[in-house]
Amino acid sequence: MRTTALGPALAAVVTALSLSLSLAPGASPAFASPGPAAAEAAVPGPGVEEARLDRDVPREILRRSGFDGEAPRFAAALRGAGSYAGAERAVVRHGAALWRRAVDRAQGRGPAGGDLARDDDRPLYWARLAMTRELRVWEPRFGLSGEARARLLDRLESSSRGQDAIRYPHGRGVKRVLLTGFDPFTLDRDVRIGNPSGAAALALDGTLVRTPDGGWARVETAVFPVRWRDFADGTVERALRPHLPRVDLFTTVSQGRVGRFDLERFNGAWRGGFPDNENVSSAGPVPVDDPATRPQWTVTSLPYEAITAAATGPFPVYDNTQVTEVPAGGTAPVVRAEGPTPGSAARAGGGGDYLSNEIAYRATLLRDRLGLADLPGGHVHTPVLRFGAGSTDAVEDPELLRNRAAITAQVRAIVATAAGAGAGSRAGARVGSGAGEARVGR
Repeated sequence: MRTTALGPALAAVVTALSLSLSLAPGASPAFASPGPAAAEAAVPGPGVEEARLDRDVPREILRRSGFDGEAPRFAAALRGAGSYAGAERAVVRHGAALWRRAVDRAQGRGPAGGDLARDDDRPLYWARLAMTRELRVWEPRFGLSGEARARLLDRLESSSRGQDAIRYPHGRGVKRVLLTGFDPFTLDRDVRIGNPSGAAALALDGTLVRTPDGGWARVETAVFPVRWRDFADGTVERALRPHLPRVDLFTTVSQGRVGRFDLERFNGAWRGGFPDNENVSSAGPVPVDDPATRPQWTVTSLPYEAITAAATGPFPVYDNTQVTEVPAGGTAPVVRAEGPTPGSAARAGGGGDYLSNEIAYRATLLRDRLGLADLPGGHVHTPVLRFGAGSTDAVEDPELLRNRAAITAQVRAIVATAAGAGAGSRAGARVGSGAGEARVGR
């Protein structure tokens, strides 16, 4: 998801999908940002995101996936809660069940629930919003402050996004990979939109992939919102900090340009202000807990040479070194094809100045502040997920299905290549012989 340096991606309506989710740098080792409870102390009623649920397309997506029953079941559980503790249990149980159902559906387990393609990420997004709306309007039988409701909303977010479900088996022999995706966005331009990074996260969560060197890598995933406030509240750091010291590789993933993958070499400490899913803008330096030590740039440590040289799929994969900077002593932004110059101020990383850039910046800054210099990690931009030419109202069509399947398969191959190019595993689980992909129970 890019807002700058889009090039050909701005050629069609689908280019709205190409905004690079680039937000603020990761907080310092003491990055205990206030969190959603502080940001939402007043907890307003249903907002811009939830209001889109009343459109025909979200209703169709929920109905055709069988996810239209998630919010009513959740609402019934809330009505049965007689205390805050009971409500919290219901929130976590239903949030985790929603994530697990979305993963299982994407990976071919359990009932499809309808005729919508199994690998679709949109049922998870719209069902979560429907549950969020129920939680916002719920009137409990006990006293519930705005701050307490905000904590419940926060638990629903983290549990339904896989952020609370990241688990790696004990033992050795398998590398550990952490991958993140994003929600759909630019929905006011086309409410049918999905996000290939979210689809890839659902497809890969909990799977084993075979690396080119004959080894195995276990992939765990999570999905993040397209909202400036969540990033400012430290959602990325809270989710990733417990796991980065224990993984062998991490990659944040988002939707980028039409027809290509990009490995973003440099990430910038700047927000460009493009509206998020709440139609809120935020421009200026990426907000972090310790701005005095915030670098203007962070750098990928993914094995980009090995990835770009490998045959990972039908889309070309580029090592993208372009940034936009204000040179030292200058006042005007300048595009640099080969990366930032010494002393420059960031105005866009390779991934732009939206939330893609920001999650990449935060994750790699977190890597650096935790002293994990040898940990491979960075950002991968996927191609835009496109509908067929002339398709303006269908919820899915053959080109969308082919496009999504191809992108997900190539993300899997890129992850396998990156994991195989790194050093030996820090920790992992032994698995039997075999090839391709396998599933490990939790």
